Amino acid sequence: MKGIVCSVCGFISIDGSTPEACPVCGAPKKAFKEKEDAIVTPSDATDKVEANKKHIPKITVNKKCELIPEGCVDVNVKIGEITHPILPEHHIMYIDCYVDKKFLSRTHLTAGRLYPAAGLHLKVKNGKFTAIEKCNIHGAWISEVDL
Repeated sequence: MKGIVCSVCGFISIDGSTPEACPVCGAPKKAFKEKEDAIVTPSDATDKVEANKKHIPKITVNKKCELIPEGCVDVNVKIGEITHPILPEHHIMYIDCYVDKKFLSRTHLTAGRLYPAAGLHLKVKNGKFTAIEKCNIHGAWISEVDL
């Protein structure tokens, strides 16, 4: 899948526009390059090959939050149907989250110390939630759900 990629931190703009500054690292617009193969999108996400099972983000939406009860929507992202390795030599570097193709946050993962997962408490109640994970070996993978 095509994306506009920050050459400094790897952030991928998925809305078709180049930001004036990277929302993750602050790099200027000139640091971005369009890449045709920025994100791995399996032709059939239900295909049960091992790479898909370990890389496609699994997104769970809970419309009721116990931590912030008024209007909060919880979104949890787990990398892979089969838990992805999180070893120094093979790990998920970060998970980027978007709503309606607009960047929300990046969760950095430390190899060997964390599971490949992240959770957010959203003020947004509707829209399309997207998660992109970056594997240090196999690149960026994407998944989307409706809130």
